[in-house]
Amino acid sequence: MRLPIQINEQSAEPLYHQIEVQLRALIVSGQLMEGTLLPSIRELAQTVKCSVITIKRVYNDLEAEGLLRTRQGTGTYVAQVGEQERGRHRLAAVIEALEQAVIAGKRVQCTEVELETMFKEAMNKHFD
Repeated sequence: MRLPIQINEQSAEPLYHQIEVQLRALIVSGQLMEGTLLPSIRELAQTVKCSVITIKRVYNDLEAEGLLRTRQGTGTYVAQVGEQERGRHRLAAVIEALEQAVIAGKRVQCTEVELETMFKEAMNKHFD
């Protein structure tokens, strides 16, 4: 299985975090259904051109969150995620993205008004 994970090498965000955020989004959005077999650690590492250790960390983190299950000898699968838990993960992902956007804005000295304006423009662009 090929996962639609895109790496931005120019990003200040760590590689494992980019992969983890995208994989979590695929799971909580329902794009990866319960029981879906994920690529092996080695296979995914080759696909996204990173180390095996990076993917192992991603899989371990998501397993600790209850989103993945690993069965010795058979692989890593998407776990059963209840609707309430799916909603919690979905909102947490958006909150994290918003917080990162605010941090990025502050880093380049945007004002609160500028950030609000940009947020409203982004909302209008995607919800028209």
